[in-house]
Amino acid sequence: MANYSESRSKRVFLNNIDSYSSKYIAQFLSSCVVGESLNDEQEEEDKHELSSEDRRFQIVGTVANKEAKKQSFALEEYWSLSREKLLQCLMQCDVIVYNITEHNDLIDEATWAISALHSEIEHFGSPKTFILLSTIMTWAMTKPADPDDPDIPLTEDDYKRRRPHPNFKEHTSTEKLVLKLGKTKKSKLSTYVVTSGLQYGMGENIFHFFFKTAWLGELSSVPVFGPGTNIIPAIHIYDLARVVQNIIDHKPKTHYFIAVDDSKNTFEDIVKAIASTLGSGKIENIPKEDAYGTKAVTETDLLYLSVNLRTESVFLKDRLNLHWDCESGIVDNILQVVEEYKQRRQLLPIKICVLGPPAVGKSSVTVKLCRYYKLHHIDVDETINEKVRQLEELLEGNEKTSENEEMLTGAEEQLKTLKNNMIQNDGQLDDQHVMYIIREKLNSKPCRNQGFVLDGYPKTYTQAKELFHDENMEVEDTRSTLPQYNKVLIPEFVFSLDATDEFLKERARSLPQNVAEEMHYTQDEFTESLAKFRETLAEDESVLDYFDYVEIHPEYIDCENVDTVEKIIKTVGRPKNYGLSPEEMEEERKRKENEWHQQLKQEEVEKELRQRLENDKMTAVLEEWNRNMAEVKKQEHELLETRSVPMRHYLMKYVMPTVIQGLMDCCKVKPDDPVDFLAEYLFRNNSDD
Repeated sequence: MANYSESRSKRVFLNNIDSYSSKYIAQFLSSCVVGESLNDEQEEEDKHELSSEDRRFQIVGTVANKEAKKQSFALEEYWSLSREKLLQCLMQCDVIVYNITEHNDLIDEATWAISALHSEIEHFGSPKTFILLSTIMTWAMTKPADPDDPDIPLTEDDYKRRRPHPNFKEHTSTEKLVLKLGKTKKSKLSTYVVTSGLQYGMGENIFHFFFKTAWLGELSSVPVFGPGTNIIPAIHIYDLARVVQNIIDHKPKTHYFIAVDDSKNTFEDIVKAIASTLGSGKIENIPKEDAYGTKAVTETDLLYLSVNLRTESVFLKDRLNLHWDCESGIVDNILQVVEEYKQRRQLLPIKICVLGPPAVGKSSVTVKLCRYYKLHHIDVDETINEKVRQLEELLEGNEKTSENEEMLTGAEEQLKTLKNNMIQNDGQLDDQHVMYIIREKLNSKPCRNQGFVLDGYPKTYTQAKELFHDENMEVEDTRSTLPQYNKVLIPEFVFSLDATDEFLKERARSLPQNVAEEMHYTQDEFTESLAKFRETLAEDESVLDYFDYVEIHPEYIDCENVDTVEKIIKTVGRPKNYGLSPEEMEEERKRKENEWHQQLKQEEVEKELRQRLENDKMTAVLEEWNRNMAEVKKQEHELLETRSVPMRHYLMKYVMPTVIQGLMDCCKVKPDDPVDFLAEYLFRNNSDD
């Protein structure tokens, strides 16, 4: 019986804690209390003598990507350490876990790590545990335990008979080295090897291609590479983490473990389960050579997916205390695994409903939203036509057999009912048929995976209540004032677009005649349609009231004054999908590059225009200045001319005669100083005297 009061925190090192496998093992261990798996039955007060926070595993480890965000569960992260510094880090740890299941280039480091630790064994301050996580591919070529009965599984007892795939011989050598070095001083250094099956769960890694293909639904079927009859040993990543936890806590005398669940699923079984849960359920066997064209599947991935082994983890059950997540395998637990996949990768459906009067722009808004968020556009007329087309193609492409007779008969009757109803209603369907088709569309795998945008439907309170009603509720709670609704089908966001009647009528009038006729937006039809919409919305219980009752409050948008799509995107938030494909990314890159060039060109044109305008302005200002200066000079001259007239008259009458006479006398006398003579003359003959 373990003593919890002695089980203080342990420092655990894992390599590459930013990779799929090591990350989730480290994350799981960080939430575990040391000794928790021992199933200690001592009294509660002893168990909680130390707080659980003080007794949790402390996680440290290396990372491959220095720029990535620090893992929240890690106490310390190391990047690109020298061997000397890495050894110092390892010496500070109680447990060292080296994971070589994902990257072959880590084998050399794992071999060095166990060798370096072993050489420092005398300097250990406390005992250490070294755990090597290896791969089931070290058993890939092992023959059955009984050639006459190949169904008998291989167990840890067959350890010495195991034969690796040629590409995984180094893994086997590392396993042997780890076990060998652990035998010298067990009190100081305990070593273990855990051979893991193909890992699944928590967002996926090796099986990710199949999950993604099924979720996207872009291919008519999910491919199975080869015949698919090979049995794949597998284990949930958290179950593998529990194996590591148990080994740390128990320190078992057995040092080699096969870590696989109880399933004996074939490759085809696994892909079929994924396709059925996330997609149409259709799978297709294709040659392995064709797999290379997917680019998402590597040659090493194909080796893993081609393994064919019946194995059983006897020692895990006999000598450890495992509380399994998925003991029966991925196929039996596919719903849980798919939910983990969606949550971890944030592949959550976005469900939107856009309502509003005719000509407000609902369809153009919904199309843009679908393109931005990669959602499915649900327009009533298009969805009805699509359903009719599907039924017709189903009946045309299949001959009745005993296996499909019931399905084809049902399809035939449904198609007949829909067409008869359209004939009776002048091309339209009754509400009950529309409701059934739209509800079926909302329930389809694509809509449940990615989400949808409902375009202008439902229109009334009754339609909304019937469309989103939860059929699984046997009896509606009469005490509740809220309508019962199906959380899978009902939209998360409801937007009510609106504008003034005059604005809407003007938009309808601006349409080309043929478009207006096709959309029933001719003047009389549009006026009637708009009036009917306003009347329906004014009822005691409108469709907007329904959403208010179920507490999905509509957001009202005035389309005359607001960028509608931008406002909706701001409310809904970022897309929750895989984002752009490589082709779309390239297209987006080119689009942005073109926009950038256009912007540069536009800026250049604007700069040139501004320069030209400035030059023209300066020229105009200079010309204006010159004109003004000329005008000023002209005015000054005229003013001087005007002011000089009286002075001339005075001089001519009173001064000039005396001056002339003086000059004449000066000529007669011819004095030595004519100027002095003239001055004296003028002084003597001044009329003012």
